[in-house]
Order: sequence, then C-alpha cells, then structure tokens
Amino acid sequence: MTHSNEKDALETDAPETARRGAMPAESPLAMPVQSLSRFDAGARRAAVAPGLSRTPWFSRLIVFGGGLALTAYGAIEMWGVINVGAITVLKLALLVLFVLNFSWIALAFTSGIVGFLWLLFSRKGGEGPPQKLAARNAVAMPIYNEAPSRVFSAVQAIREDVEASGLGSNFDWFFLSDTTNPDIWIAEERAFLAMRERLGPEARVYYRHRPKNTARKAGNIGEFVARWGGAYDHMVVLDADSLMTGHAIVTLAGAMEADPDAGIIQSLPLIINRNTLFARLQQFAARIYGPVIASGLAIWSGRDGNYWGHNAIIRTAAFAGHCGLPELRGRPPFGGHILSHDFVEAALIRRAGYAVYMLPTLGGSFEESPPSLMDLAARDRRWCQGNLQHIRVLPAKGLKFATRQHFTTGIMSYLASPLWMTQLIVGIVLVLQSAWVRPEYFTDEFRLFPAWPVFDAERALALFGLTMAVLLAPKLFGIIVALADGKTRRACGGGIRLIASSMLEIIMSALLAPVMMVIQTGSVMQILLGRDTGWNPQRRDDGSIPFMSIVRRHRSHVALGIVTLIAGLIISPSLAAWMSPTIAGLVLAIFLSWTSGMLSIGLALKRAGLLWTPEETRPPSIAARANQLTAELAADGRDAADAIAVIHADPAFRAMHEALLPPAPEHRRGLINPDRAVAEAKLNDARDIADAIAWLKPRERMVVLHDRALIDYLARLPAAGG
Repeated sequence: MTHSNEKDALETDAPETARRGAMPAESPLAMPVQSLSRFDAGARRAAVAPGLSRTPWFSRLIVFGGGLALTAYGAIEMWGVINVGAITVLKLALLVLFVLNFSWIALAFTSGIVGFLWLLFSRKGGEGPPQKLAARNAVAMPIYNEAPSRVFSAVQAIREDVEASGLGSNFDWFFLSDTTNPDIWIAEERAFLAMRERLGPEARVYYRHRPKNTARKAGNIGEFVARWGGAYDHMVVLDADSLMTGHAIVTLAGAMEADPDAGIIQSLPLIINRNTLFARLQQFAARIYGPVIASGLAIWSGRDGNYWGHNAIIRTAAFAGHCGLPELRGRPPFGGHILSHDFVEAALIRRAGYAVYMLPTLGGSFEESPPSLMDLAARDRRWCQGNLQHIRVLPAKGLKFATRQHFTTGIMSYLASPLWMTQLIVGIVLVLQSAWVRPEYFTDEFRLFPAWPVFDAERALALFGLTMAVLLAPKLFGIIVALADGKTRRACGGGIRLIASSMLEIIMSALLAPVMMVIQTGSVMQILLGRDTGWNPQRRDDGSIPFMSIVRRHRSHVALGIVTLIAGLIISPSLAAWMSPTIAGLVLAIFLSWTSGMLSIGLALKRAGLLWTPEETRPPSIAARANQLTAELAADGRDAADAIAVIHADPAFRAMHEALLPPAPEHRRGLINPDRAVAEAKLNDARDIADAIAWLKPRERMVVLHDRALIDYLARLPAAGG
C-alpha cells in the first residue's frame, strides 16, 4: 500500500475508531435539583447498618465543650484587661472582637488535642486493600485548561498502579474536559488518542469535552453523572493535580462496598513534588501538622464529615439523587452557581441519610500546591467567594449540626482576617487615645477622676502569651507526633533537622500571616461590594513571577507596614515592639513574596536537609512514574502546538476531532452567532492558513473547532506560501 493509500485508510477508519472509544454508551441517572428551603425529615434514608452509625459524643464534648470553656476563660481574662478605669465603647468592641477571634483558634486547639491523642495512643494500622471488588467504579478527572502532558500522565500512572493490584477490571477512567483554550483542547484530544493507542483498545479510558462549562466543576461532574453515572456504583473524583496509588483507590472502593450507608469517603491528600520556597513550606506543614488537624476533624465529625472536592470516592446513585445543586438567587458573588460545591454536596448527601467520613491514615493520596504567595492569593480569592457564599446555605433545612459547623469553619476561615485586622486597629486606637487624648476634667457627669482608657498591662501580656500558645499548639502536636514516629523522623532528616525545619516554617508563617490577613481582608471587602472573582486556571508549575508584578501587588502592604511602624514609634515604642511581627511581615511583603516563588531558594533548603518530608526523601513510585511520563509527553511539544495549524496539517487527526464532536445543534432561524459570523468571514478572506492563524481570536477559534462546516473551510485553505 502506498503512503497516500495508508493515509486514506487512516482517515476512513478514524471516525469510527474515535466514536467507539471516546465515551461509553450513555447510562442516565436522574439528578434533581435540591431545595435548601424545604426538606421532609421523614423521607430521610434509614441506616442499613446502624451499628456503624455511632455519634462521637465524647470527642465532641472535648472539642466544643473545651473550646467553649477556653473561650470563656479568655473572655474573662480580656474583661480583666480592660476593666481598669472606665469601660468605653472601644473597649467593649475590643472585647467582642477578641472573643470572636479567640473562639476560632480555641476550637482549632481542642480539635488538635483530639487528633494528637488519637494519633499517639489510639491510631490503628493503615487500612488494608480488599482482595476482590464487586462494584463498578468510574475514576473521573475534571480538567480545565491544564497542561495535557501533566494530567494524562497522572491518570496513566494511577491506572497502571490500580492494574497492578489485580482489581483494575473494576475501574473505568474518564477525562472530563471543560477546557476553553482552543490550543489546550486540541492538545487534550491528541493526548487522549495517543494514550488510547499506547494502552490498547481494552483500556476503558474515555474523554469528553463540554462545549460550555456551565456551573464549572460541579456542572462538569453533574453532567457526567446525569449521562453516564447509571453504569457505575461509585466514582472516584480526582483534581487536575491529584495523584493516588492503586492501594489508596482500591481501599476506598473496598471501604465503600463494606459500608452500605457511606455516601462519600474522603482521603487525606498530602502535598508532593514542590520545590519553590513557598510550596515547600506548605508541603512540610501539610505533612507534619496536617495529620493532627485532619485526624481531630475526622474523629469529632464521625460520619457527619466533609468533602474537599477530590481524592474521594462517592456513591453515584446517592450523589445523583441528592446532590443536584440549586442556583442561588441573585447575581454573583453571593448568587448564581455555587462555587465551593464540595461542602454543599457533603451537606446534602448527609442530609439524605448517607454517611460522609474521612480515612485520615490512608496513605497514597497526593496533590500539589501553589508555587508562590501570589498564586495562593489568586486561588484563595475564589475560595473566599465560595466560602462566603455558604452564608446563604448555612440556614438550609435538615442539615446536621456538624455540617453547619463545617460551613461555619469555612466562613470563619476568611472572616477571621478582617476580624483580626479590626481588632488590631481598635487596639491601636485605644493606645493612641491613652497617649494623646487629654482628659476632660469638667464634664457634665461629676467624676472624682478623669476617664482614662487604661489597661491591666500584666494581665494583657499573659493573655497574649495564652493566645500564642493556643495558636501554635496544633503545630507543636504535629512535631511531637512526627518525632515519636521513627520512620517519619528519619525521613525528615532526623530530630534536629525536623525541629529546625519546624522553626523555619513557624517563622515564615508568622511573617506571611499579616500579608495574607490584609489580602484576605481585601478579598472579603471586594466580595461584600459585589465583585465576582470569575474562574481562572491555576498556575501549577514551579517558577518565579516577574518582580514588577510582585511590587504592584504588594506595594500597598509595604506602605501600610511603614505607616504602622512610624505611628507605633510615635505613639509608644512598646506598641511598635508588640506589633513587630505584623509590621515586619508587611514591610517585607515584596521581598517575602518574591522569595516565596523562587526555585533556587527552595532547592537550596532541600540540599541543606531542611523542610524535608518522607514523600520527598523517599518519593512514592507512582510520583516517579507520573513525572517520567510527563517529561516524555511534554517532549513531543503537543502541549504548545497551535490548534488551527494542527487541524489543517493533519487530515487523520482532523477526522478524529470531528468524530469526537457532539452532534451539531439544530439551527434556529433568525439567530446569528456573532463569533461564528466573524470567524466564517475571516476564513473566507484568508489567502492561506497563515492568515487564518493570525486573524482568528481565541473565541473564534473555539467556534471554528466546534463547527464541522467551518473546519471544512479551514481544511481547504492552502498551506502558508502555497
């Protein structure tokens, strides 16, 4: 057969091949939209295995009773601090703000105590994988403008590990694309076809691209469940930076089969593959302190747990029946589609009578983190809007107490910043008042002495020490647990390096905290003023941000720090000394943010043996395999290829692409799509493919790539210079 005949044969076979492998036959599940204002408690599902449904009352008594007692003690001490001389409105405001802020860290402290004691004395061995599975499981990776070499490599590595367990026949694999970048979309299709060719026709790997990313990730998963969910008993939901071992996935599947009342079982993802200074700080903190915090949460939550949106297994029919998300009335940021959908899905499936819980000691669940402070701030802005949106979900009918606490925790994680900032401002104003405002001796109300805004300094210092102790205690618990575990201690470089790394992390966190406080306060204010955050893809790769971008982002923070320093020195040097950690963080904001994203500093600390984690010194084999595949796939340059050029130059792939497109929608008479009209005009005017590449804008490219008729226009254009 000649080369030309081979190409003709490939083009003839391509559409049928693509159709056969793109997605399996649809198996619909009804996914009704749930009401937040109505719920019939009598319709709640009864437990099939009631022996598993024990409420951890003792742990909750420790967490909430202890937190309340500690908050009450802090409030009494704060009252003693201000109850010297007259009680003013500002003093009362300071008391209220302190109680709100202290209660937040008191609950974290008592929850940390529960996790700490459980890890030290009651933890069982790691969960074992099942010998066999009966259920069908879908593993779904939603993707949105991610580097295809990264996500396809991750899924292939996970699949290989699951296959090695001997239980791979129980799992199908899905890439659920919401990508809006035309070049990345075409790169995804090429990566999918190449992966299917590598793995063979029986690999059960599928790919679907949505023309419109309605309701974002929640809508992506919801559409998959509504169209294909009926074929699967459970689904494991990943994120674009997820990595899970075969042991973790089959163990989750076995746990779900063994518990007929489970709706969602969450794993604890650890951070890996991070190299910049900021990312390695996060990686270390998540590994050393994270298990204590997660274990405490898992113990007191029991079967009223939460869902973090990925690295978890979900009972598909229960999800379809009870997790259809309503659209909140009004416009964003508080109305519209629910952004932080995972908390709400956990709330709704738990309301229906299914259990939601975590396996905090299940290993083999990994994710990545933002490489710099600015990247974290960008992601945090979206999370802030999603969590504040939960204010409208919090009063929903039928929710469990623990569920409402999860919502409250998420809301407070962002409201805490403006509350702390307000407390600092009130404190500064009170000090300013005591230093500069002259007493009024002849007031309407007779007093023997003037009303000075004075404080009990000794008691204030003791209360400050208590606050710092409560704030830092969960980190200390994590350090103790790590030191007590010989394997973890050695993998972190030994006890001395582990302690030195912890001190470095604590110092850096203290310096970065005021910057994040100001950033989160700004985010909250923007949201309250009605600014929607949108939904931009995350920057996942290590690498520094241009210095001038950092200066523009943080110059206001530096100015605030300098003004606070000068004001503190003028008012009282002791005030400046007391606020020195906050002032130092703000004054150094540009420098801290710049260094946070630097790869060289992170790698230098790595060479020095600091901020090591067990997953870094002994990398999981699945991470090494995923990194190897990523390097191989990235080397072919497909991630960066121009979509229009690829479609034009490769007839075989063009036929595949057209076969992967959904059926064309019916044309409605009188309805004109402006982007399509402009794209068609540009293709008609183009002399060759170079003109089309130069003229078509991203939205017009997406229109062309979705339209078989316009693709035909494109294919007929002569090559550049032809």
